[in-house]
Amino acid sequence: MVTLAQLRDADLSGLAPAATAYDTLATNFGKHVQNMQHEVLKHVLNANWVGNAAGAANASLQRTSNRLDAAHTEMSAVSGLLREASDSFLLAQSKLQAALQEAKDLGLTVADDGTVSWPAPSKADRNDPDYNIPQRAKALANRISGAVTEAGKADQKIAGLLNSLTERARNGTGLETDKAAADLKAVTQQGVDLMAAGFPPAGASPTEVNSWWRGLTSAEQQRLIEGHPDLLGMRDGIPAVARDQANRLNLAHLITKYQQMPNPTDDDKQKLNGFLAISKRLDADKDKQPPRLLIGVSEEGQGRGILAFGNPDTAKNVSAYVPGLGTTLSAVGGKDADRALNVLNAAQKADPGSTYASMVWLGYDPPPGLEKLQEGDIRPLDVMDTERAAKGGAAYDTFMAGLRATHDGPPAHLVALAHSYGSTTVGLGAQMNGGTGADDIILVGSPGTGAQRASQLHIDPSHVWVGDAENDPVSHLPSKGRVANDLQGAQQGGMIAGPIGSVVNGYVADKMYDWFGPENQLWFGQDPASKEFGANRFAVPDGPSMSFDSHSHYMDEPKKDPAADDTAVSVNNIGQILAGQYGNVTRQDQR
Repeated sequence: MVTLAQLRDADLSGLAPAATAYDTLATNFGKHVQNMQHEVLKHVLNANWVGNAAGAANASLQRTSNRLDAAHTEMSAVSGLLREASDSFLLAQSKLQAALQEAKDLGLTVADDGTVSWPAPSKADRNDPDYNIPQRAKALANRISGAVTEAGKADQKIAGLLNSLTERARNGTGLETDKAAADLKAVTQQGVDLMAAGFPPAGASPTEVNSWWRGLTSAEQQRLIEGHPDLLGMRDGIPAVARDQANRLNLAHLITKYQQMPNPTDDDKQKLNGFLAISKRLDADKDKQPPRLLIGVSEEGQGRGILAFGNPDTAKNVSAYVPGLGTTLSAVGGKDADRALNVLNAAQKADPGSTYASMVWLGYDPPPGLEKLQEGDIRPLDVMDTERAAKGGAAYDTFMAGLRATHDGPPAHLVALAHSYGSTTVGLGAQMNGGTGADDIILVGSPGTGAQRASQLHIDPSHVWVGDAENDPVSHLPSKGRVANDLQGAQQGGMIAGPIGSVVNGYVADKMYDWFGPENQLWFGQDPASKEFGANRFAVPDGPSMSFDSHSHYMDEPKKDPAADDTAVSVNNIGQILAGQYGNVTRQDQR
């Protein structure tokens, strides 16, 4: 049983050197085993010595070789166990120290049994609706208890394994190859659990994760990055540079894993293409500024990828762009990475004296592209559903909270930028408890946010911005309830044809969406570009008449000849907003 005082006061500095010493011992002993096998056993067995004496000698030498090999395996088990013990106890101790320091900063007292107490509140405190010391004290008490409990569990596991290894050394059974192999396997299997015990629980907030991380030494942080990148790469609250290091290791592992799959599915192949596209982008941009950081990558769902241009932990202005319909993982290394970079370049042009980071965030599963309707690969209601957006919105909110937690210095100007179904994702996330935490929300090519008014997005409506091309069919889709049945019937009856027909079977063509009521209702609520919604509408080109091309150019790179390029208006306005130069944004009348 580990107590708070024992964990707090323990000097763990000797564990890592002990593990290193055992590493050296095991390595050197392994060389002796190899010499025995190659210089002694090999020559004797190949000496053509025959007879009873030869047979007895060969058997004896083989037993000795096996026993030496088993001893080497046991040493490796001890070495690995000591290393895991060092990491596990240091992590638990760091977590405890972070909680104790936070309690001290709040003026709380922590007893040796983990009880947290605080001075009686003053009259002003009692009348202050924001007074939350009791709640924070309870949360700290839980963190302290959790750290001690984790250390106790790790201690129990480590002690049991060490006792087993020691007993085998005493009675000689550790020199049997099968038992030695079982011991090494037991240590290896337990090791993951011991390391994981030191990490904040899955439900911990990004602020708690960041507090734990900052409590570790640089050496401990680096050891975790190299040894357990899978536990760090997608964890909100871990700084961007550390996540980048971990995710580059994760990316290499995922590429190898999917390349070696014997019978990959189409989804597996799509993920592999995505991983390779991200890797290719990182290689191509390795010497470019600002630095490219791989903030996230995983095989979850359709694949996850978060790529940053610039460091969001140090930049004064930070945007996180959420793509929409039809986006696959390959786009994180391709067109959506280009869009994020175009936004950054536009912001730098708007205010060269500031600093920026612009990201593409694919942390959810967007629906397939609307063109799939025409091909018959999906049902219309698959596109019109909000379940993916709701899950993505919750994940996006946590990601944005992580950016707040890891930022150095004064808070950054944080911008939520979303395109197409991504705006539904951000919009639903913004309506959840706490919202996105962004200072500005930018929605382009939006089929609706699930909200009727900008004020429902947990932000001042004057900081909600909408770019909506007049000829973008997605931003003109009728209300979900009015056309769902018609769409389903049209597809089943084989009536859908052409890109516009693939959306609403002719409802959009020639602006027949005006036919539906109530006016300004889209798939997912109020039209964000409408007066009723109450957001700022900024100027974007109209685009080709009722074409999907009009849905895809909001963040295009400006052409070299501005006089021949009206697409630059859109991305330049987005850049002005990211730079905080609101007075330079070209406005457009609401619908």
